[in-house]
Amino acid sequence: MFISTYENKLDKKGRVSVPASFRAHLSSLGYNSVVCYPSFTNSSIEFCPQSRIEKLSDSIDSLSPFEENRDTFATSILADSFQLNFDSDGRVVLPKKLLDHSGIKETVVFVGQGKTFQMWEPQKFSKFRNEARKKAKTLRSDLKWS
Repeated sequence: MFISTYENKLDKKGRVSVPASFRAHLSSLGYNSVVCYPSFTNSSIEFCPQSRIEKLSDSIDSLSPFEENRDTFATSILADSFQLNFDSDGRVVLPKKLLDHSGIKETVVFVGQGKTFQMWEPQKFSKFRNEARKKAKTLRSDLKWS
């Protein structure tokens, strides 16, 4: 599972070291890579294992081939996805397209989301986190515990 928040520096070649615990989880699933795409709900980069992107693809494929939403989701997620392999130091190279989307320049915040994780520009994440905490306080009674 991807949990916690980590901060790392982006080098001049666009490489960043993925947190060891995130790499270990991916390795336990049999992967030495990660799939990522620009979030279409905020300015983060979404990351997931290959198996998760395959589930997303299956969900998209379950829509009618003539349904507009199918093309919308396929284009928003699959067409803009990248598979990034880890180098021997546990780093990935972030494509310019993703850096531009997220506004990441020098420092990256990794945010665990359970089955996925995100990368953020630190100031943007701080603002998002503060707003999310406020919303969570008002929505906490909506959580279902079993």
